[in-house]
Amino acid sequence: MNYGSTAFLLLVLAVAVLFATVAAVIAFGLARWEGAAIPAALSRSGVTFAAALTLCLGILAFLGR
Repeated sequence: MNYGSTAFLLLVLAVAVLFATVAAVIAFGLARWEGAAIPAALSRSGVTFAAALTLCLGILAFLGR
């Protein structure tokens, strides 16, 4: 299998975005369960999404060397 192909790259990026989205939804749910207002919960969710996506892309960049 050619790991440098465009289809494989798009698949890996889609999985990374899906993982980050799931982490953000869980963070939003936990923040609301804790009693945070919706804007505060969305803020926590956004920070979690950015952190998870950065972590995934950093790992992918390291593995792609």
